[in-house]
Amino acid sequence: MIFSAFFTLALQAQPAARPQGSIFTAMIPFILVFVIFYFLLIKPQRTKQKKHQEMVGQLKSGDKVITSGGIHGTVMGVQKDKIEVKIASNVKIDVSKNSIAVILTPKQKES
Repeated sequence: MIFSAFFTLALQAQPAARPQGSIFTAMIPFILVFVIFYFLLIKPQRTKQKKHQEMVGQLKSGDKVITSGGIHGTVMGVQKDKIEVKIASNVKIDVSKNSIAVILTPKQKES
């Protein structure tokens, strides 16, 4: 008897109306996440990449460099996509321009 009363009340109760929101309000969290990712990850990475490209573009013969692999050497020649680096007497290697991590400044060369 109790069950039938609940069943009857459940059938008579009208379903609650769902709030109708626009698609824009549903997209707000995704837009916010993208904006946060842009300012925390994408923009700093692009800035760092531009600085690295400028640094590599300024390479010239005689510069002291350190590669990303940790090899210290002196630039002997610069080509379009690679650099010839002298790492010891009569030992020259070709490395990719992108593998140059640091160009040593005169202050850094002394130490």
